[in-house]
Amino acid sequence: QLQLVESGGGLVQPGGSLRLSCAASGFTLDYYAIGWFRQGPGKEHEGVSCISRSGKTLNYAESVKGRFTLFRDNAKNTVYLEMNSLQPEDTAVYYCAADKTRYADFCTVQSRTNYDYWGQGTQVTVSS
Repeated sequence: QLQLVESGGGLVQPGGSLRLSCAASGFTLDYYAIGWFRQGPGKEHEGVSCISRSGKTLNYAESVKGRFTLFRDNAKNTVYLEMNSLQPEDTAVYYCAADKTRYADFCTVQSRTNYDYWGQGTQVTVSS
């Protein structure tokens, strides 16, 4: 069974950090671009970041640039989203998704329809 599982969410104070993980089972992440999306309370889905199959292309939403870092560890079949300087507006359920794009250096979070597999999400709450 093909599955993505997110972990690493939790409660953190403003200015704190979390590292989210997106682990795959049943398939190899090497062949997929990986995107992270989030949905905050009362908000629409927002694309946060993505990394291409090759790892050469990284894209970040303006709201997280300079604070979030996305990287992949193919040996562990896992992609990580390092989140620093967290603010209350980062509170959301975070989802990872896999896009079996044919293009090794391509990724986008402009559209969710590109993505073939989705995890169940992990809650991140930023509050004092």
